[in-house]
Amino acid sequence: MASSRLKYLSLGVLVFQTTSLVLTMRYSRTLQAEGPRYLASSAVVVAEVMKIFTCVLLVLKEHKYSVRALNSVLRQEIAHKPIDTLKLAIPSGIYTLQNNLLYVALSNLDAATYQVTYQLKILTTALFSVSMLGRRLGIYQWLSLVILMAGVALVQWPSESEKAPEKEALSAGSQFVGVGAVLVACCSSGFAGVYFEKILKESKQSVWVRNIQLGMFGLVFGLFGMLAYDGERVRESGMFQGYNAITWTVVALQALGGLVIAAVIKYADNILKGFATSLSIILSTLISYFLLQDFDPTGMFFLGAIFVIMATFMYGYEFKPSSNPSRA
Repeated sequence: MASSRLKYLSLGVLVFQTTSLVLTMRYSRTLQAEGPRYLASSAVVVAEVMKIFTCVLLVLKEHKYSVRALNSVLRQEIAHKPIDTLKLAIPSGIYTLQNNLLYVALSNLDAATYQVTYQLKILTTALFSVSMLGRRLGIYQWLSLVILMAGVALVQWPSESEKAPEKEALSAGSQFVGVGAVLVACCSSGFAGVYFEKILKESKQSVWVRNIQLGMFGLVFGLFGMLAYDGERVRESGMFQGYNAITWTVVALQALGGLVIAAVIKYADNILKGFATSLSIILSTLISYFLLQDFDPTGMFFLGAIFVIMATFMYGYEFKPSSNPSRA
C-alpha cells in the first residue's frame, strides 16, 4: 500500500516538474533581454553538475552524513566496479544524442508538430519494455496506448490559422530533417529509458549512486557537445552568457527532473511515466490559456483531453490486477 502511494506520488511530482519546466523554459527562450541568450548546451551541462551534487548529498544523508562512509561507497560502487559503471555510458550517451536531436527537431518543425510526433516515444517505450524486460501488456493496456496517442494528437492538433503560415515557412527538406530527428529521438528515448529501468531493477545499488554514474557520463558527453556545437561562443562570451534567475530555474528543474524520473522508474515503469508526461502537456496547455493567454482551445483539445484521461484510467485498471492477481 505504501509502495503504491509512493508510486503515484512520484508520478504526481513528475507532472508538476514537467509542467513547470515546460512553462519556464518557454518563457526563458522567448524572453526579450539585453545581451546574448543563454546556451542550451551549457544549461544541460550545468544541470548534470547540479544533479551529481544533489545525488552526492542524498548518498551522504543515507549514510548519516559520514564523509568516510560516502567516500567508501563511491570507491566501492564506482571505482571498484568499472564494468557496472561503464554500463551506464550507454543510456547516458543515448540521452545526450536524444537532447541534440530534439534541438535539431525544434529548429526544423513547429512546436505543435514536434509535440505530437514526440509522443511516439510512449509506444517505443512499450515495445522495448515487452522485448527487453519481458513485460506482458493486456489488451486494454495496448488499447490505452492507442487511445493515449490519439488523445495527445488531438490536443496538440494545430488550428488552420496557426498552421498555414508556419507550414509555408518550412521547406520540405527541413520538415523531413525535423520529423526524422524526432523519430530517432523517440526510439532512443524508449531504449535508453527501458535500459536504465532494467539496470535499476536488477541491482541492489542505491538509485542515487546510479544517478551519479549516469551524471558523470552525461557531464562528459554534455561538455563534448557544448564544445563541439557552441565552442566558439563559449570562448567569446563564456559558458554562463545570458544566465539570469529564469535560466537558473530552468536548470534546477532539469536537474530535479532527472532525479524524479529515476524515482518513477524505480517505483513504477516507463510507460506510466509517459502517461504522466502526456498529462503535463495538457496541464501546460491549460495554464498557457488561463495565465499566459497565448492559446485558443478548440473542440479537438477537449476531445483529446477526454481521450487521455480515459486512457490513463484504462492503463491503471489493467496494471493493478497484474501485480495483485489474488485480488482479481
